[in-house]
Order: sequence, then structure tokens, then C-alpha cells
Amino acid sequence: MSIRHGLLALLERGPRYGSQLRTEFESRTGSTWPLNVGQVYTTLSRLERDGMVVQDGEDEAGHPLYTITDSGRVELRSWFENPVDRTSPARDELAIKLAMAVGAPGVDIRDVIQSQRRHTVTAMQDYTRLKAQALTAVEKNGARERDDIAWLLVLEQLIFQIEAEARWLDHCESRLIRLSSTAPPAGPEPASPGAAAGAAGMGARAGGRGRGGRTPPPVTSVLHDRP
Repeated sequence: MSIRHGLLALLERGPRYGSQLRTEFESRTGSTWPLNVGQVYTTLSRLERDGMVVQDGEDEAGHPLYTITDSGRVELRSWFENPVDRTSPARDELAIKLAMAVGAPGVDIRDVIQSQRRHTVTAMQDYTRLKAQALTAVEKNGARERDDIAWLLVLEQLIFQIEAEARWLDHCESRLIRLSSTAPPAGPEPASPGAAAGAAGMGARAGGRGRGGRTPPPVTSVLHDRP
């Protein structure tokens, strides 16, 4: 999430102080990605260091105000005009969890999938309810209230994302079932390097059954290994 660009976008509307930026950022995104004041001021300090914002006086209450510079406007325009880079995707905890669950001792990956699916369904229901509220607010206020429109767009992105997650979980379960049903019978593991070499020779004489002559273990043993 590009907090720095979000703050630059808010500062383009006029000078702001830290707490004000946090409030407006969360209002625009419906508090989907909450910020703390320390995070905002740390980002502002880096933007100031990079010449994209400057401190420009104080408000009536003594809060230091920040103003976007010409360099900041150039950076903001570049952010708006260029697509979000997907060559280095963000780490996805669910994908990492399922990857690590494959073959983990004492873990049934089907239970992991089912647990996540229940959570996903609940999240979908919550997002759908919030979307109905956002639509009501937009219909009531029209295009005048940009925060309502921004929140609606964020919610719809979250809904599309959670729908994709639900489809992916179904796909994972189907994939594991297919792999389990097509896996060959398990062969004995070699007891030593010498035994492995002998097994390789036997596999070669039999026409070969995989790299090194070893028959790969069935997916069922990989997925449901127990200590």
C-alpha cells in the first residue's frame, strides 16, 4: 500500500497536518487500512527529505502544516499515470499457509481450506452489507461526496478479491483431490545411499519410474502425513 502517494494526493487539495491527513485517509478508504499518527509523520518526514513536501506554517491550534511541492506533484502524476507493478507481488499469507501446510506433520490441509472458507464466507457477507450501506450513502449524497464514492470503490475491490479467494480455495481442494486420485502407489524409501543406488539400478532395468529410479510417494501421503 502506497501511503506516501495517498498523503501526496490529499496534500494536493491543500495544506494539512498529520492527524488531519490520517483522518482524511481513513475516511477516503473506509478505514480499510488504518494508520496511526506516528506512521503518518514518519512518511511525511521521508517526503520532506525527498523534497516532495515542505512544512509551511501552522494552523490556529499550532499544528505544523505540510504542503506539496512541485516535485511532489510530479511524483503524484507519475503514480496516477502508471499501472501498479505486479512483477513483485505482495506476500499473501493464505497462499504461504497452504504452501507450508502441504506435507506438514499433523496437519490436514483440507481442514485448513475448510476453516479459511468459513472465514471467507463471513467476510463476503460483511463486505456485501457494507456495500449496501455505501450505495445508500452515494444515492443520498450523489457525486458531491467523494469519500462515499471512494469507499464504495474500495469495498467493491475487496468483494472481487474475496470472491477470487473463494474460487481459489475451491480450486485448491479440487486440485488436491485429483492429485490424490491419480498418484501411483508408494514405494519403499531407501535405507541408505547404497540401497538407493541399488533401487536406482532396479528402476533402470525395469524401464525407469522417475528420476533416480524411485517411485514418488502418493499425494495422499504428502497431504496427510502424520508424525
